[in-house]
Amino acid sequence: MPLEAPLPALTERAAALNARYRHHSAISVLEHALTDPQVGTAALVSSFGAESIALLHMVARVDRSLPVVFLDTQMLFAETLAYQEKVCADLRLSDVRVIRPDPQAAFRRDPDAILHLADTHACCALRKVEPLARALDGFDAWITGRKRFQGGKRAGLEFFEVDAGRLKVNPLAHWAPGDVQDYIVNNRLPLHPLVRRGFPSIGCAPCTSAVQPGEDPRAGRWRGEDKVECGIHIVDGKITRKDSA
Repeated sequence: MPLEAPLPALTERAAALNARYRHHSAISVLEHALTDPQVGTAALVSSFGAESIALLHMVARVDRSLPVVFLDTQMLFAETLAYQEKVCADLRLSDVRVIRPDPQAAFRRDPDAILHLADTHACCALRKVEPLARALDGFDAWITGRKRFQGGKRAGLEFFEVDAGRLKVNPLAHWAPGDVQDYIVNNRLPLHPLVRRGFPSIGCAPCTSAVQPGEDPRAGRWRGEDKVECGIHIVDGKITRKDSA
């Protein structure tokens, strides 16, 4: 299956896949996404954030050898880096790819690691968008933990969609907040250590703060800025909110 297929063909393929698996469970969608030739080769992209453990655990149940892409922006919390290592070891994931910004690009555009103070969009492009594009080269599809309840453009999220010339698979699209928590509790999965400290959404350390009771779960991301996404999710040419997975 060729990469970067024409948009109409991909759109038709996504529609057919949604019709085929519309009434399937999350883990069933994941299983079929890894075996259906209409999906092709896939990788999971995970932030190892607040809710990531649920989908990572499902992957471990279905196929521990699935490539898992982790974007180490080199500005993450130390807790996130430690959690990532623990989860990968506990789940025995065998193909975890830690992706970092291009060193030359980082030296040229952000030598003092303070670009986020002047332009968070440019910082996210350097440390997330561009590294992810390189990491996904060679894959036909990528799997995310995005869900409808996260709101915004995700309210009508389907299991399969088109993103920048690839299929995107969202096995948890139809889950409610309680489903995520029930899965974590029922399977006795370890929480990210920052969750209990008031971080329901976790990104880079300089741009993430704790959330107060009653605030939106993502209120701590880029607080004080008119920004709600990092730019890695583009659907039909439009940027959507960052994956919380």
